Amino acid sequence: MTLTHALHGGPDETGAAPHDFSTNGNAVGACPAAVAALRAVDAAHYPDPRYTSLRERLAAFHGVAGERIVIAASASEFIHRISAAVAQGGGRQVWVPAHSYGDYERAAMAWSLQVLCAPEPHGNAALHWCCEPSSPLGQAQEDLALHADAGSTCVLDMAYEPLRLEGRASLDTAQRNRVWQLWTPNKAMGLTGIRAAYAIAPDDAAAAPLMQRLERLAPSWPLGTHGVALLDTWTGDEAQAWLAQSLHTLRTWKLQQRALCESLNWRCLPSDANFFCARTDVPYPRLAAALRADGIKLRDCASFGLPGHVRLGVLPPQSQQALKQAWTRAAACAED
Repeated sequence: MTLTHALHGGPDETGAAPHDFSTNGNAVGACPAAVAALRAVDAAHYPDPRYTSLRERLAAFHGVAGERIVIAASASEFIHRISAAVAQGGGRQVWVPAHSYGDYERAAMAWSLQVLCAPEPHGNAALHWCCEPSSPLGQAQEDLALHADAGSTCVLDMAYEPLRLEGRASLDTAQRNRVWQLWTPNKAMGLTGIRAAYAIAPDDAAAAPLMQRLERLAPSWPLGTHGVALLDTWTGDEAQAWLAQSLHTLRTWKLQQRALCESLNWRCLPSDANFFCARTDVPYPRLAAALRADGIKLRDCASFGLPGHVRLGVLPPQSQQALKQAWTRAAACAED
């Protein structure tokens, strides 16, 4: 698959859908502690260009040394930056899972890196992309430990670990310390419009040259004051307690949503996260325009290599009922 432009869920040229299943942010809502912090931001001044206090907070939160923290403007920005850094270091190949976030491949192509895609063996790939719970499936990555121990640069995308509703992580702490961990708390905090991320470098002196290239490639102030406030709040007890409570709500909603989808004769795939994929009874592209007119948006999975499937973020019961009514109406019209 060759990607010429970015494909994402979320708002489009007509704005945000009232019932947007196409993104995977925390549907319980925005974290109150984060909202309060954002309102209190002093946006009249630059943040500290070295993010000294923020790095210390993030390092303490994860129990790692501060020099291992890399601040990023977003997950996508880091994906492109580390791909560039690997290419500058002489890397020639990148390995990606069979179904994964398209920016892994787009970033590799931008730097003329050869993309190896599972089930191809990873060969001599200089950069391995992993994600757990995976995107778009929300599942465990069976060969994750193999890539963590491959001896090459391995990035574990942790975007959905804070929103894990089932299962457990495949890697223990020691194994995680051998890979790059990419964290994007804006999804868990219900604030995807705030672009802010960070990575934790491996606990390995061999990562130092790549760290230096990442530093040289970084823009000045990758985060503005709002991004700093979000990441700072994320590490606090109040936000973590709110997140833990929201997961209880999401688990209930997920069970209800899967049952509703199955009542529509969809085949739902297993998932550990706050989203899941399903094979619909009618191809989604045939109904997409009618559904959008009814305020419904799903994420077509064809770009993930899963034609005939959609990905659905877990939404509240009222949105689930709106989906059922709109889908039933659109499918009936399609048969006429």
